[in-house]
Amino acid sequence: MSESLFARYLSHVRDALRQILPDLPPATLDRVEVTSTRDPAHGDLATNAALVISKVARRRPAEIAAELVTVLAGAPGITRAEVAGPGFVNMTLSASVWQGIAREVLEAGEDYGQGTAGEGVRVNVEYVSANPTGPMHVGHCRGAVVGDVLANLLAKAGYAVTKEYYINDAGAQVIALAWAAYWRYLQALGTTMDEAEFAAIVPGGAIQYGGDYLVPVGEALVARHGATLAAADAKPADPSVWLDTVRTETVDAMMGMIRQDLAALGVHHDVFTSEARILADGETDRAIARLEEKGLIYEGVLEPPKGKLPDDWEARPQTLFRSTEFGDDVDRPLRKSDGSNTYFANDIGYHADKIRRGADVLIDVWGADHGGYVTRMKAAVAALATDGRPVLDVLLCQIVRIVRDGQPVRMSKRAGTFVTLRDLIDEVGRDAVRFTMLTRKADAQMEFDLDQVVAQSRDNPVFYVQYAHARCCSVLRAAAGLVNEGRLPGGITPAELAQGDLSGLTSDAELAVLQRMAQWPRMVESAAAAHEPHRIAFYLNELASDFHALWNRGRDDTTLRFLQEDDVEATRMKLALVEATATVLRSGMKVLGVQPVEEMR
Repeated sequence: MSESLFARYLSHVRDALRQILPDLPPATLDRVEVTSTRDPAHGDLATNAALVISKVARRRPAEIAAELVTVLAGAPGITRAEVAGPGFVNMTLSASVWQGIAREVLEAGEDYGQGTAGEGVRVNVEYVSANPTGPMHVGHCRGAVVGDVLANLLAKAGYAVTKEYYINDAGAQVIALAWAAYWRYLQALGTTMDEAEFAAIVPGGAIQYGGDYLVPVGEALVARHGATLAAADAKPADPSVWLDTVRTETVDAMMGMIRQDLAALGVHHDVFTSEARILADGETDRAIARLEEKGLIYEGVLEPPKGKLPDDWEARPQTLFRSTEFGDDVDRPLRKSDGSNTYFANDIGYHADKIRRGADVLIDVWGADHGGYVTRMKAAVAALATDGRPVLDVLLCQIVRIVRDGQPVRMSKRAGTFVTLRDLIDEVGRDAVRFTMLTRKADAQMEFDLDQVVAQSRDNPVFYVQYAHARCCSVLRAAAGLVNEGRLPGGITPAELAQGDLSGLTSDAELAVLQRMAQWPRMVESAAAAHEPHRIAFYLNELASDFHALWNRGRDDTTLRFLQEDDVEATRMKLALVEATATVLRSGMKVLGVQPVEEMR
């Protein structure tokens, strides 16, 4: 695995610093960075080296920068180095450095950008984890895409990744689901009850899940059990007769539906963990016992919540976790008044299970409505950690508003009250859904415009990126035709193009594409470290833009066209650039889980 361009020049900068300041503590060099300049007029790369080591060196940054410029001017590939601002050093690289990027890409293939930053680090990414009470809706979709692409990105950066789904199959919602499925079962048996009569005996007095998706579940219960779960005349039997069976089989049916929805989105988890199993195994009780051993559990009375008057508040002793010792604003209850666990207690048990299975980093992807839950969960993981491991990061995904013709789209016939994920995929396709969900940072609200995501225009990012790849493929097909006709001697496989002379790739437009490709390994590493998968979508859009700009300039400047009829060597150089561009686009789209199309129809 070759070293990235930024890593190479960081090594040159650090070597220069050691030459200038041989007594510099090695740890000081860890803060030195090499980045792209914001303005190409200021060179190609910049380093903060003089600024970050000036205090330790007890010298002015400008003095250190001036010496760095002298040493770096002799480094390979640097044509100019100069001091900028209070002590930055800008470096301009020779065209041969950028030309070499095409060769690196062609030799590495889609493995270009595969990093080593995460080697030896185990990461568990838990995402989606929708309650198994119905088909997935668009509210789940964004978290599914963000979590899946983040997991892919971390793997690309070298981390050992586990993709996990937490099945919330314990608690009141699953009981409510079982009652709703039981109603569909009775209907399938031909009950003479009407819905209002049945609802009157349901805990809470209403059927909470009324979508048609439970109709086949009721029919399947009849096919499997006949009338044995009902009383005479298809009337409800005592819940002790049917509740456990209906709950288990309905959850299984819902999870089958959810798995199908996720598969349609291109999402596949490595592990499905059951909340009911965690409770049955005693993991929650053991986790709370460990916290108690650490002196973090006590019986106490919480202050009334903000906004409540004292006479509205029931001051009663509760089992509390000292989450304030880990940055929370109040301690948190672990038991309800009836002695059962709070949701928080069960979530502590689940995270303890993940810790037991081994992970250095835990990442949870949640909806924004869980934002108030983040601090307490981080506190619990910190309390259960050993030597600071694992650490928990929580990504919050804001709501997605689906619109058509500028108006919100609200309803689904199958679900009854919301737009399902499958509705969305059927409408615009998997690639458009996945890419579009990453056109904003996860914690920013977004509008998913059904008209825009199917438009073949610059404003549609997935089309724009796929079109760039299709254009590359079009050029390569035309070149293959020339080879077959004997008009273009030699092979044009990536390996063969990598062996050729690339020194003719010197125009600003060609160098812009090469420079963008050089950023890919660094983008993978930085986006993975920041847990920000949307950066990959942004990067691909920028690379596509650079390539489209080069294509368009070839209309007016014939020397920039990829197939030069009278110049075989120039053609082969340009084909190397095209093949490398297609390769990096595919590498990025693979992280996004988006199909790189070869033709646009």
